[in-house]
Amino acid sequence: MALTIPPQYSYNNKASNGYDTMDCLTTNTLAIHDANHGKGRTMNEVFIGEYIRQRRKELHLTQAQLCEGICEPLAISRMERGVQTPQSATLNALLERLGLPGERCYALISKQEKKRNDLQKEIVSLNVQYETALEKDRPEYLRHAYDRLHELEEIIDNNDRLSRQFILRSRVLLGREDGTAYTFEEQLDLLLQAIRLTVPRFDLDNINSFLYCLDEVKVINQIAGVYSDMGQNPKAAEILSQLLRYIENHFPNIQQSGGHLPLITYNYSLCLLKCGHYEEMLEIAEKGKAACVKFGHYQNLPGLLHCMAIACHYTADDTRSRELFRQAYYLYMAIDNPRFASQLQNDARKLFGSDFTF
Repeated sequence: MALTIPPQYSYNNKASNGYDTMDCLTTNTLAIHDANHGKGRTMNEVFIGEYIRQRRKELHLTQAQLCEGICEPLAISRMERGVQTPQSATLNALLERLGLPGERCYALISKQEKKRNDLQKEIVSLNVQYETALEKDRPEYLRHAYDRLHELEEIIDNNDRLSRQFILRSRVLLGREDGTAYTFEEQLDLLLQAIRLTVPRFDLDNINSFLYCLDEVKVINQIAGVYSDMGQNPKAAEILSQLLRYIENHFPNIQQSGGHLPLITYNYSLCLLKCGHYEEMLEIAEKGKAACVKFGHYQNLPGLLHCMAIACHYTADDTRSRELFRQAYYLYMAIDNPRFASQLQNDARKLFGSDFTF
């Protein structure tokens, strides 16, 4: 019996506290936003270079290891000595590789950087809407997304590898401008090009041998998604297993991971479900569900519950399965995702009969 499990998410919404990781820097200082900001406490200030150097040494990294694929070692040296201030995207990627994306840094950015950041946020939003929209509405979202992608391509230079990586993975998610999808082989080729822009020696079999910023994590997640779409779910599950270990080890605080632990557990759960590994799937999905609830990352919660509902049916726990189907359905509706809500209804009725009610 074919079930229409929702496709894998590839982007995250803004963190639930309303802040983006990079908002706006005093020339060579980093303002650390803590949980008490706005409640009468002041922010601590440290030199950016000192902050980077201290964390880099804690992790026993050389300057070349930290900056590979992002900038030149000389640039890191100049940052650490306080004689160069990096662009916001470069600083953000370096902090994420150091496991520090949740530290809410504020930077003065150029007009062009702001335009680039705004375009990327709009493209992310349009992509999410494109993924979740009803079929009749998808062409318009696709057209708007490609309009913004073309604008972004016009304002970046050839040395901006992070933006070029963003464009490649966005194209894979959206497909071609005429609405047709890339073949699986083309998707893998584009995504491997994307990750190797910033991680030149990237190896799917040794994912934890390298450092990643969160955008690089997204590319690897997409690669796993393509393998799953190809029917190679054991391969996809192995990639996601490695990626989950990286997220748990490198970003021990879920807030620092930008919600990626729920994303990875959701996609990992899908692969395990397709492999028929129901008990293991429920264990992984419970971990993702707990993270969603504890830290307010709800985008992936209905999908996790949807997967759990199916797995519970196949492990002979139909009472819990029915309840999870109902919870997931109302969450899909609450976050305005009628497409996936409709798919869930179909799945529940395939398993429990056409009279199943929500």
